[in-house]
Amino acid sequence: MLEVKSLKKTYGDFSLSLDLSVGEGETLALVGPSGCGKTTALNLIAGLAEPEAGNIVINGEDITSLPAWKRNISVVFQDLALFPHLDVGGNIAYGLFIKGVPKKERRLAVEQTLEIVRLQGYAARRIDTLSGGERQRVAIARALASSPRLLLLDEPFSSLDAPLRKNLRQDFLEIRSHSKAPCVFITHDREEALMLGDKVSLMKDGRIVETAAKGEILSAPKTEFAREFFGKD
Repeated sequence: MLEVKSLKKTYGDFSLSLDLSVGEGETLALVGPSGCGKTTALNLIAGLAEPEAGNIVINGEDITSLPAWKRNISVVFQDLALFPHLDVGGNIAYGLFIKGVPKKERRLAVEQTLEIVRLQGYAARRIDTLSGGERQRVAIARALASSPRLLLLDEPFSSLDAPLRKNLRQDFLEIRSHSKAPCVFITHDREEALMLGDKVSLMKDGRIVETAAKGEILSAPKTEFAREFFGKD
């Protein structure tokens, strides 16, 4: 379980104050307009930025002071951050290589995760030969390969055209079922949040203004901002 307690960060005139929790196997869709603090929240949880106050706890362990590389958190960025000089298998196995996992185990992890994302036989393919959707699947496979304690995704489908985004959302639900790690999926897209999140947290101006099961936040929003954001008459 992920628990974020009174996490605070200030950049100039912008301040973020964050409280959230995500259970085992659960996906929290963190949604809101551009500039509301979603990516800042992800960077703090991942250890890519340092909070001024608050705590980040995973399975009862306070990881707030741990460097990013010790947190065993997998992040899928908007630009995917795949390594062009490595093949598909090399990209997926990279985190395991850094951890010193033996080659035989890395190869098995690559095979297993490629099967999960339905890219069997792609291990030797070059990144620049893949379609946009295939690259997305490789990035998610890399995230899963290291058996992370937490999955973080920062608008991974936003650069794709609408039909492909729709297909990948459905694929994500299937792929997601193979991991029990809590997951935070960041998006500005209302439809995506409602489709992928077991629960939805709506952000505005560095604060979460409402959290609810996706059906509840759509059918019975408790705040005027949620009513407007999700188009509830």
